[in-house]
Amino acid sequence: MNCTADKTSEKNKKDTYVVDNYTKKEVAITMRDGIKLHTTIYSPKDTSKKYPILMQRTPYSSAPYGEGKMKTKIAPNVHLMKEGNIVVYQDVRGRWMSEGVYDNMRAYLPNKKENESDEVSDTYDTIDWLVKNVKNNNGNVGTWGISYPGHYATVSAIDAHPALKAASPQACIGDFFFDDFHHNGAFLLSYFRAISLFGTYKDTPTDAAWYSFPKMNTQDQYQFFLDKGPLKNLNEFFQYEKLDVNGKASKEKIDDFFWKEITEHPNYDSVWQSKGIIQHMNKVPSSVATMVVGGWFDAEDLYGPLETYKGIEKHGKDNYNTLVFGPWDHGRWASSVQKNYVGNYYFGDSISLNYQKEIETKFFNHFLKGTGDKNSGLPEAYVFDSGKKEWKSYDAWPPKNVVKEDWFLSENQELTANKKGTAKINFISDIKRPVPYSEDIKTVFTPRKYMTDDQRFAARRPDVLVFETDILTEDYTLAGDILAKLKVATTGTASDWIVKVIDVHPSDLATDKENDKLQDHLKMSNYHLMVRSEVLRGRFRNSFEFPEPFTPNKKTAVNIKLQDVFHTFKKGHKLQIQVQSTWFPLIDLNPQTYVDNIYKADEKDFKTQTHSVFTDSSIEFTVLK
Repeated sequence: MNCTADKTSEKNKKDTYVVDNYTKKEVAITMRDGIKLHTTIYSPKDTSKKYPILMQRTPYSSAPYGEGKMKTKIAPNVHLMKEGNIVVYQDVRGRWMSEGVYDNMRAYLPNKKENESDEVSDTYDTIDWLVKNVKNNNGNVGTWGISYPGHYATVSAIDAHPALKAASPQACIGDFFFDDFHHNGAFLLSYFRAISLFGTYKDTPTDAAWYSFPKMNTQDQYQFFLDKGPLKNLNEFFQYEKLDVNGKASKEKIDDFFWKEITEHPNYDSVWQSKGIIQHMNKVPSSVATMVVGGWFDAEDLYGPLETYKGIEKHGKDNYNTLVFGPWDHGRWASSVQKNYVGNYYFGDSISLNYQKEIETKFFNHFLKGTGDKNSGLPEAYVFDSGKKEWKSYDAWPPKNVVKEDWFLSENQELTANKKGTAKINFISDIKRPVPYSEDIKTVFTPRKYMTDDQRFAARRPDVLVFETDILTEDYTLAGDILAKLKVATTGTASDWIVKVIDVHPSDLATDKENDKLQDHLKMSNYHLMVRSEVLRGRFRNSFEFPEPFTPNKKTAVNIKLQDVFHTFKKGHKLQIQVQSTWFPLIDLNPQTYVDNIYKADEKDFKTQTHSVFTDSSIEFTVLK
């Protein structure tokens, strides 16, 4: 019996499902301001019944283009594809085959004039056309998307078309000063290669890529960025009419409109504020059911889904709004893999597959084909405890029975339940030897794996402060946000502050067959699992809009909000906090001398400084009782 041939024919059968069961039509839908958006419609060949419309709007192309060319998979998952739905993909304005000029995170206009448009009106106009013009639709529309398409799913729910009954924003961007390219004002240098994807100008439809990615010509991104020096030395990668880069004028020229936006707007000014979408969750009507999905280990969009859910929850008292958070990195819940890992770390089997079948499919079927009432059979919050490795259902997130508890960063590397004084712990932050965010030697397009990386390599550096509990005698469950309440000082006038929450595994833990993705140099014995981490650019400690320097050697409060976790530190484990001031090249290097705009800082501005953390600093946890 030829197993290989059987598997191949089985795969080919799967791959022809769309061709065998759907017809494809490409149309240009005219928006209220006259711009035409390229839209691809997959309709079931069985026309004996009516179907809901499932729509995804994307900046990443609705390809393949052209008659007879079809995707091999459509819809949010295989079940929704095989059960029969009209599935629509649209290139958003200014991308690929759609007309217009793209604006990255285009601002929502609450009070539009008659012919003014934004992504909200583009979505409304598209849905209006679809329900009126696509045959055999049942009048109900659902939207979904992961990452940037997830943002457009959020947008669809604002001032929503009456036909929109269900929206599932997944790993959705909430605000560009806190997601993806920025974290609390620090620039995510590790996303450098993705800039041109969003910032290369185009004003005519195309089915071919019009952007190209920077060539780094190295496998070692740590050394690459260290050698490059100040951020302004990266400008040459964003000059698309290749210039003589020796002249001063040419070095400052930037053709990439997204890089230009980043470098000209270092603070949370009106440009970034206008691009935020979570500020408008009060405009999601109760006629739209929402299911917000995210991964606890999503390096790109963790802030967005949590804040989107909380915003709808706060404003939409009558809204059906549910939260799903699992042990995933960016978008991994859409994967068909059996074993679920994030980086080195194994979380269980069939986690994504079960979510697709039991949660996502049920959600859309209930609101698009079923009664559409509040009794969906799904919990308010379906969340995965990443320490116990099990799902829990709650009727609120965070759960109702949580309390706040403070742990203090005490001397002798202790994390204690009580304050033991106000001593000062010093460390040198050497700008020539920043703390790496990963011990891997590689260049990435966007970082992922570090979110569960073993942090032993960092704990063993003198410029990383470590605070740790004794071995826990009972389980300790965190369920909600974390607030680091640091008291710090610096010999300079600027600094970044990074806080990491780490689950130190028992030293007698064996590396078993489940850990078959563990890197060769690692063991599960004493594994330092990073559970949550965050940075705050110190200049923004009091305001993201109005930065201010530190006064040298003055004790100063710096509060850092870390995103929610749901993690049980099991009996026999230890809870560890790491504090550092560089995290390279995940984030850019702070000069440690105050300048108005770090993107324009000179080599001479970068100085090694001594930083201090005081032992009356504490970490406030949200603890499940």
